[in-house]
Amino acid sequence: MLSTSSGIPETAVPAIRVEALAPEYRAAAAALADSLKLPLEGKAGFALQLGERGLQLVELADGAPGPIRVDFVSGQAAYRRHRGGGSRQMLAKAAGLRSGVRPFILDATAGLGRDAFVLAGLGCALTLVERHAIVAALLEDGWRRAHDHPKTAPVMACMRLIREDAIALMRAWRDIPPQVIYLDPMFPSRTETARAKKEMRLFRSLAGDDGDAPALLEAALALASHRVFVKRPRKAPPIAGLMPKYTLEGQSNRFDIYPKKSLAEK
Repeated sequence: MLSTSSGIPETAVPAIRVEALAPEYRAAAAALADSLKLPLEGKAGFALQLGERGLQLVELADGAPGPIRVDFVSGQAAYRRHRGGGSRQMLAKAAGLRSGVRPFILDATAGLGRDAFVLAGLGCALTLVERHAIVAALLEDGWRRAHDHPKTAPVMACMRLIREDAIALMRAWRDIPPQVIYLDPMFPSRTETARAKKEMRLFRSLAGDDGDAPALLEAALALASHRVFVKRPRKAPPIAGLMPKYTLEGQSNRFDIYPKKSLAEK
C-alpha cells in the first residue's frame, strides 16, 4: 500500500517546471504541478516530464545527463530481482536477513527506492520515507506503474511510501518501532557508476547533501528495536564519528552496522 503525507518540508531548489510530453498528459501534468506548487511554463533549470513511460526528471542545460525515472519492472531492478544474489548479497546481510528472519524495515532515506525494492523482493515489509518532494514524486510514480504490473505487484505490496522529513517522523513515532532502520545519506559519488553519478548530480543540485546525517543517525538509534545500518563510501569516516559494531565492505561502499539486539529476539 502506498500512502503520502502532506508534511513536506520547504526546500530551496533551482527553478523547475512540469511538462507534458504529449497532449493527453496535459491534465495530469497540470494536477502534478498544482500539487508540487511548480509552474507549467517559464525558464527553468530542470523539468519534471510526464509521458508514456511515466514521470521523469531532466536537467535542461546543454550537455546535461539524460532523464532519471524510477523503473522497478525492467532494467537494473529486474536484474537485481532475478540475479542479485538473494539473501547472500551484502545489503541483505547488513539488514540482518537470514533463514526465517525477515524484519520490518524503515528506509529513512528512500531516494529512488532501489535498495528497498531488493529487500521487499526478499520478503521484508518496508516503510519508505523521502522528504524531498520531487524525488518522492518520481518514487511514487514508479511504485504505481510497478504495482500495476503482474511481475512486480506482489513486491510493491510490501512497500509503503511516506513523504515526510525522516528525523521529525522518527522522533514523533507512536506506532510499534521498526525492527531495522536503513540510512543512505547523500554522499560524494566519485567511485560510483556513471548512472549513479548522473543521479547524484541531479539530486545534489535539487536537494544538496544530507548535512543532518548525525541527527538522522541519532533518531534512528533511538527508535529501532533491533538494528540500524548505514551505507557509506568505503573509505569515509562513520557518521558523527560513531563507530559501528562491525562493517561489511564492498568495492566502493560499505555498510556500518549498529546492532541493538539479535533479530531472533522478540
